[in-house]
Amino acid sequence: MPTIRVEMFEGRTPEQKRELVKALTEACEKTLGSPPESVDVLLFDIPKSQWSTAGVLWSERQ
Repeated sequence: MPTIRVEMFEGRTPEQKRELVKALTEACEKTLGSPPESVDVLLFDIPKSQWSTAGVLWSERQ
């Protein structure tokens, strides 16, 4: 049973999230042979103030 964890900046619409989980589920079906009922996708919306790259918060990037 594949479980896919997706961490991304907050702000995506419900429709974008719906399309993403559908595409990820279909990719698991196609590449792994997993039935859709066995694919879990967990979405985590992270504020830019809680994410950094190279020691700089994304909320402070220009």
